[in-house]
Amino acid sequence: MEEVPQGCPGTGSAQAGRGASCQGCPNQRLCASGAGAAPDPAIEEIKEKLKTVKHKILVLSGKGGVGKSTFSAHLAHGLAEDENTQVALLDIDICGPSIPKMMGLEGEQVHQSGSGWSPVFLEDNLGVMSVGFLLSSPDDAVIWRGPKKNGMIKQFLRDVDWGEVDYLIVDTPPGTSDEHLSAVQYLSAAHVDGAVIITTPQEVSLQDVRKEISFCHKVKLPIIGVVENMSVFVCPKCKKESQIFPPTTGGAEVLCQDLKIPLLGKVPLDPHIGGGSQGGCPDTDRKG
Repeated sequence: MEEVPQGCPGTGSAQAGRGASCQGCPNQRLCASGAGAAPDPAIEEIKEKLKTVKHKILVLSGKGGVGKSTFSAHLAHGLAEDENTQVALLDIDICGPSIPKMMGLEGEQVHQSGSGWSPVFLEDNLGVMSVGFLLSSPDDAVIWRGPKKNGMIKQFLRDVDWGEVDYLIVDTPPGTSDEHLSAVQYLSAAHVDGAVIITTPQEVSLQDVRKEISFCHKVKLPIIGVVENMSVFVCPKCKKESQIFPPTTGGAEVLCQDLKIPLLGKVPLDPHIGGGSQGGCPDTDRKG
């Protein structure tokens, strides 16, 4: 994961991509292209397109493998439990799109109409979009440089016919790189509610979460709160709790206290959650 350089002016600054601290940053060209230049017309187009989306939530993680996509899938399912709530789940993890597998939608295809791309619907009130639907095989590697990734994210936000949606959940890759900058830039005028940040209790994960929090501050992305995933393991037989990932520095609870960020909750390490997600049924209670 690329660390945000100390002294980074932020993407909203006129010095973005041009300051001394920007030298050698992998995102220098992307930031510089937006600083002091005419705004990308796609920003206003996306704002207009997403007027019918009430709430926009980004799910972030500093490190891979902490259960961010699993959380995104469960959050989408949980919100869609109310049949009167329309939910959309957008997967912008271009190189590792796992949402189609987790939602049981592998092999589905995206259809195009006069109003744009149509999401793949799992339920009448739950639509999903992912680059995984555009690949000929789940095993195909997406070997793209930054500009092509950015273009794909722009298409997802501008060209997908989301319709009247209560919640748009955006599942992102780990880190603070191209995909995150693009998502924040393109959604800048569309009123993003904020980010939910996923971590595990151990310090190696919390280190990267601190960088993710710094990223959010620098790009002026509100933080809704932090979720500690794989908090404890509850034995399905004896119900005894065990700490698989010991919180050596106090875990997400102490992190949130120190940084004055809400701790939204702790999710246990549960075999049913992992098994349900791998089987395409993230919400095991709903799918039986």
